[in-house]
Amino acid sequence: MADAEAGREVARSELRASHQDRDRVVEVLRVSAGDGRLTAEELDERLELAMTARTYGELAKLVVDLPADGSVASALAPRVPQAPRAKEVVRIDCGSGHAKKEGRWVLPQRIEARVRSGHLKLDFSQAVITQPSLQLDAEVRSGHVVLITKPGIVVDTDDVVVRSGHVRVRAPWGHDVPEVLRIEVSGKVGSGHFVARPPYRTFWQWLTRQPRRYEIAAR
Repeated sequence: MADAEAGREVARSELRASHQDRDRVVEVLRVSAGDGRLTAEELDERLELAMTARTYGELAKLVVDLPADGSVASALAPRVPQAPRAKEVVRIDCGSGHAKKEGRWVLPQRIEARVRSGHLKLDFSQAVITQPSLQLDAEVRSGHVVLITKPGIVVDTDDVVVRSGHVRVRAPWGHDVPEVLRIEVSGKVGSGHFVARPPYRTFWQWLTRQPRRYEIAAR
């Protein structure tokens, strides 16, 4: 458990900072210098680092030695956003209906999915990734499981037992794209279907001959 907690802390510190985040830290540094907590040289050095910081972790180091006693530093520093905590397990039981996860949902460490005759859609294209791998234990009887992926997401189905159904993984962007998430799938597929693929084009995108969303990455 300690190793998992440490991994999540690293993931939070590596999130990209925005212009607003940098401006908040700059204000903290200026007020702290005015209070005599930083010398002119220290202020100049930290201001330069703050304006070029790329992650929350880099910004946090610049204010870590400033007191958190109700001062401006303590008021502004907590505004640096933290990545949401990932759940250990998410369980999905889909009978004859439809279930889906989409948008900016936080990926857990493990998903246990049971699909009888229904349809389960897991859209990873905008999901919040907090660790490099995800364990997906799927039991598909006669239903459908669809994973929507994007470049950098690798779906490994080597441990899936298939009876009369089928398993298909499409990754048109090739193997040169850096891996950001590995989904390790295990379980059974009876007479159902398990598919991992990029998003389809909308009817309007198809009608106006717009390229597929990840066509450039596939070249």
